[in-house]
Amino acid sequence: MNEINKLEDIKVNPYQSILYLEHPTSLRHPRMSLLNRAGQFAPFAALTGFDDKIKEVQRLTSKKILLDDSYQEELDQKLFYLESKQFQEPVKVTYFVKDKRKEGGKYIEKVGRIQKIDSCQKKMIFQDKEKIMISDIVNIEILDLSNEDNLL
Repeated sequence: MNEINKLEDIKVNPYQSILYLEHPTSLRHPRMSLLNRAGQFAPFAALTGFDDKIKEVQRLTSKKILLDDSYQEELDQKLFYLESKQFQEPVKVTYFVKDKRKEGGKYIEKVGRIQKIDSCQKKMIFQDKEKIMISDIVNIEILDLSNEDNLL
């Protein structure tokens, strides 16, 4: 009777006899780790790095604005005013940062208080120790002391 049940089970599922056997292991080759096995099924990119190059080309940069003499003089007057007030007033400085990979760069705004102006190195040093080249500055806006929300 048991043989008849086995024959019926085999007809229903032909793999019944091997279904619950232990996984065979080789004596010569050690089992592959799960990480290495997963690596076999990782997606394959034939052009590795090509997407990064396309994104780099698409990334936009700006050209540095060359200031005329009258506007440069206005910036110098603002710097002189801030120095005479001992940098008590907060400022918003717009400056150019050169791109490290391609021609051009971008404009960044920095809000804070100036600690000092290093005339030898021609740098503006903020209280948080960030340094900006004076030649890269395109705008200085002196913020209102009464409105502390400007510092955010």
